[in-house]
Formats: sequence, C-alpha cells, structure tokens
Amino acid sequence: MVETVEALVEGGKATAGPPLGPALGPLGVNIMQIINTINDKTKQFNGMKVPVKVIVDPKTKNFEIEVGTPPAASLILNELGVEKGSGSAGTHKIGNLTIDQVIKIAKMKYENLLGRDLKQKTKEIIGTCTSLGVTVEGKKPQEIQKAIDNGDFDSKFQS
Repeated sequence: MVETVEALVEGGKATAGPPLGPALGPLGVNIMQIINTINDKTKQFNGMKVPVKVIVDPKTKNFEIEVGTPPAASLILNELGVEKGSGSAGTHKIGNLTIDQVIKIAKMKYENLLGRDLKQKTKEIIGTCTSLGVTVEGKKPQEIQKAIDNGDFDSKFQS
C-alpha cells in the first residue's frame, strides 16, 4: 500500500527538516533524493509556499512527486511584489503587469487552467487581475483581453 505525505514547502527551498524529513524517515526512502526532486520541480515558485504531495511505495522505495501551484492571485501579487489585492478593484489599482509577466504566470498555472491554449489561459489570468485591481500594459484588463482576441499580442504566444 502506498504512503502519501503532503506538505507546504517554500519553492526551491525544501529541506530534510520538518515537515518533510520526519514524515519521510520512517518510510525508508532516500530523503535527499526526494528533497532534491521537490526543489527542482518547485524552483520557479521561489519565495512562495507550494503544496507538494509525495507518494511513496514502501516496498519498492519508488516515489512520485506531485506539485500543486499557488493560486493565480498569489502568483500575480508575488509578481507585483505586493501583499494583497485592492479592496476596491473598480477604483483603486495596486499595480501593473506586462503581457510577458501575465504569460509567465499562465505558464506556471498551465495544467490548472481551463483554457484550450496559452492564449486563452492568459486571458484567464487577466480575468483574475480584474478582481485584484491590477492593470495590464497600463490598461484595464478587459481592454487587453479584447486586444488578445484581435490578435494584437499573437507574436507573444508563438513559442
């Protein structure tokens, strides 16, 4: 029967100390190998808490690591370097993102977003910007979504 260890670790900075070390120790696995794998998979979330699930088969000592992603709002706020969103998003703006920053966030959340492709997933992240009081390219998020629909940023999605 497999054992599952769930923890919240700082991106790219997991250690063999609590919470992972004590939970993995009794399973008889190579803890440093697991820690290094977690750090490798979470390095793009540097400075943020990331949910991690380690699934271990105690018989074979094989392990699998599933990395969750922080909420889109946390990624946006982290990118801006602010603590929290605007209390009144309609009137008070807390920051501005470039389209490149929004695409970077969409790539981080890629597996968890509903859109068909990177363009639609980017529009989802821009939608989150609306509720946080964040502008994109100095404009209202809705204007940027229309510009994306019109193909204004198509060159950014070729990758």
